[in-house]
Amino acid sequence: MPGFRRPFLAANWKMNHGPSEARAFMSAFLASHSPRNDRTIAIFPPALSLGVARDALGARKDILLGVQNIHWEPKGAYTGENSAPIARDAGATLVLVGHSERRHVFGETDDATSKKCSAALQHSLTPMLCVGEKIDQRERGETNSVVVRQLRTGLSMVEKTALGAVLIAYEPVWAIGTGKTATPQDASAVHDVIRKELEALIGSSEAAAEIPILYGGSVTRDNAKALLSAPGVDGLLVGGASLDAGSWSAIAST
Repeated sequence: MPGFRRPFLAANWKMNHGPSEARAFMSAFLASHSPRNDRTIAIFPPALSLGVARDALGARKDILLGVQNIHWEPKGAYTGENSAPIARDAGATLVLVGHSERRHVFGETDDATSKKCSAALQHSLTPMLCVGEKIDQRERGETNSVVVRQLRTGLSMVEKTALGAVLIAYEPVWAIGTGKTATPQDASAVHDVIRKELEALIGSSEAAAEIPILYGGSVTRDNAKALLSAPGVDGLLVGGASLDAGSWSAIAST
């Protein structure tokens, strides 16, 4: 969890792999990936497959599980939603907040991400706050301002003393599922902006240095090593390439 900078490799299955497929995937992946203490591996299955993934892990404590979304209320009349306490009870220790698809397909706002980050931490879930710009914003030179705004607002309800308990993922929207990938240099530049903003928010460069910042956006087994080797890139948030057990095993071992 936060407090280290060893590689953090996360698989986001999005709306793929129902319980039967999840069971088969976990069997194949666990058979090929032995426990390692030099990295952290996390998987974000669909909510309906979380239980299968949890049961498949058994005694394997080296792999974390997360949910792809939560509502900020702990319970109530919110049909179709899942709360942080429910996710935690189901076996999740992580939650994605503000993923580009949640923002741009489902209309999730910066204010909503702030409520979700706060709710997650209140119920012992680690939020992975996702930030990133659209292609038109990038072309207008607004990348840094967009990312900083999303970061500031998303963490605005988190106490300064708790900011060290978050994860950040930079995922340029123009690189999500498009086959276009930010270069390692592009990723490093934005990660540096994020790190400096975290320092400003926390008031401590040492504490900010411990927060993992992941890159996400058309990551594959072919470009994973170069991205992970870039200065300031502490891990990878992987979408499509994480759906195949062999591909994900290769990336998780990068």
